[in-house]
Amino acid sequence: MKKYSYSKSGVSINKGNKFVSEIKNILNKKNKIKTQNIGGFAGLFPINKSTKNPVLVAATDGVGTKLEIANKLKKHDTIGIDLVAMCVNDIIVTKAKPLFFLDYLSTGQLNLKIGKSVIKGITNGCSQAGCVLLGGETAEHPGLFPKNKYDLAGFSVGIIDKKNLDKKIKLKDGDLLIGIESSGAHSNGYSLIRKILKDKKINLNYILPNSKKTIGKLLIEPTKIYVGPILDLYNNNILKSCAHITGGGITENLPRVIAKNLYAHINLNNWKLPTLFKWLMSMGISEKEMLKTFNCGYGMVAIVDKKNVTKFNSILKKYKLKSTLIGELKNKRKNINKNIIFSGSL
Repeated sequence: MKKYSYSKSGVSINKGNKFVSEIKNILNKKNKIKTQNIGGFAGLFPINKSTKNPVLVAATDGVGTKLEIANKLKKHDTIGIDLVAMCVNDIIVTKAKPLFFLDYLSTGQLNLKIGKSVIKGITNGCSQAGCVLLGGETAEHPGLFPKNKYDLAGFSVGIIDKKNLDKKIKLKDGDLLIGIESSGAHSNGYSLIRKILKDKKINLNYILPNSKKTIGKLLIEPTKIYVGPILDLYNNNILKSCAHITGGGITENLPRVIAKNLYAHINLNNWKLPTLFKWLMSMGISEKEMLKTFNCGYGMVAIVDKKNVTKFNSILKKYKLKSTLIGELKNKRKNINKNIIFSGSL
């Protein structure tokens, strides 16, 4: 009788155990906050007693088809930064501080070298976000993925004191909208980008006009993590609110944080469109499609009172971040039923 085993079906428990050991080694070097039970059934995290009425804030996300760019370039050490960024950048909009992060890596057959690279990127991202990689799951699904292909998901939890969460900041006519620079396309719109590359038969080694970088280099650039500057701005009462410009672009994301009696007037003539996005537009993407698909150069849009602009710029300078005044909030009139109105052109 033919004998069966889990390893013969394509799942290696021994390799999985070795991978857990590698993760432990990485975490022991990276984690600044002591955690418990790494490699156990669940991760344990102590909540700081200084938070009197803690409210937990959670977010989950992935990196989408940017993984295909990583696979083609055989560069897997930064995709984990993207994974962390997509979660923590959502959390900080609420003023919450990210506490810990968990990952889920699914693959057909575990490649230890690739897996280790991915985890190093995740720990790098957690370090930038000031949170802990508390645990995760690595799953082998034979036959579901081509060789060396994988998918990622991330989950993060943050904390905020209820009194700070309940503190209402009134947005008003004349408040400024300031775009904080992105590091590229972050992790959005890659299916459209890949469609263009395929249809136009463009290689990732292609050097963009007016740029010394290849398209591959620009596309694999990890998502900027805004935890430090955004929380700094909130803690100094400089930032009224902000929007993470992720999937849906500014068109879909900015209205999510604007009061119903206001609308955002965006002056596209002030917009500083980076080379990557200029090139994408030249490939046949309309301005409207650009604004609702990509961040177009601004990964966060901050809402700031005019009197706080100097302080705002001072804090961004500390984090070596550039910004642009792209618009302002205005009171809605009877003839205006939109939450965002664009003038000028990219």
